[in-house]
Amino acid sequence: MTKLTPLITLVFTTFGTVAALLAFTRTVVEKPNPATQAIQRECDVIYLRAEGVAMTFDVFTPANPNGIGIIKVVSGGWKSKHKKINEQFVKPFTDQGYTVFTVMHGSQPRYQVRDIIKYMHRAVRFIRTNASRWNIDPDRIGITGGSAGGHLSLVLATSGGPGDPNAKDPVDRASSAVQAVGVFYPPTDYLNWSRPGDDCVGVGKQKKWQPAFGDESKTVEGRQKLGRHMSSIYHISEKTPPVSIIHGDADPIVPLYQSESFKKAAESKGVTVELTVKKGFKHGWKNRHVDEVQFVEWFEQHLRGQENE
Repeated sequence: MTKLTPLITLVFTTFGTVAALLAFTRTVVEKPNPATQAIQRECDVIYLRAEGVAMTFDVFTPANPNGIGIIKVVSGGWKSKHKKINEQFVKPFTDQGYTVFTVMHGSQPRYQVRDIIKYMHRAVRFIRTNASRWNIDPDRIGITGGSAGGHLSLVLATSGGPGDPNAKDPVDRASSAVQAVGVFYPPTDYLNWSRPGDDCVGVGKQKKWQPAFGDESKTVEGRQKLGRHMSSIYHISEKTPPVSIIHGDADPIVPLYQSESFKKAAESKGVTVELTVKKGFKHGWKNRHVDEVQFVEWFEQHLRGQENE
């Protein structure tokens, strides 16, 4: 027995250590995470069914919401990827109390740009119609995105407006207008891409994305028609909301000329436009969330600022 005692002691000591470790591990796993609890995420809200496919968005509601909604367009090359969506993706906005709607759309080539634009109008109408569900002000909705997401944001900024008052669906009766915009390197004029007359409606420097434009882009006449329809620069009016743009001057995909042209055209209509040029930056740089703070400040000024007007 004397020889077995150390072994028995070791067994009991080891068992006790393992039990303690298991208890500690269980405590760590079960301990509430304040950061996670602070943000409530509602996944896969369906705003439209198209050809049997559900178009959705996720909603991120902060612990202390300020009553203002921000639509973040999930789009790159007119493709929506749900895997991009997480709390870090919306953090610059939720940190300041904004309720964020990460809107996805049908991806090209199955869905073309004309369709995608319609889906985005529908998403805004749906969010506005159901504003009370998420406790946001339907008259204070901002929108943000980068590249194709920036393109779609500016299309909504310039062509969003009243719905069909005779529509059977109450969502289709609502407005698709937004009240402030913050975007990265957005395409704005496909008929004058890097210089006047540079047609890029699925040809030239944008030939890679021809499937997104469809058969309409295969003729000169079709490109002119589609180019005007999908380019925000042709829809600017005195009603266009304030726009903040961040663009790199070394962007090889969407030339800075696009943002400069938009700014010039918008300001000629009396629209407030802020253009920040990132020296030496290309397209889709890392740590872009750091620059999103500028958009947060923009929304603070033009959406929250309305409280004092």
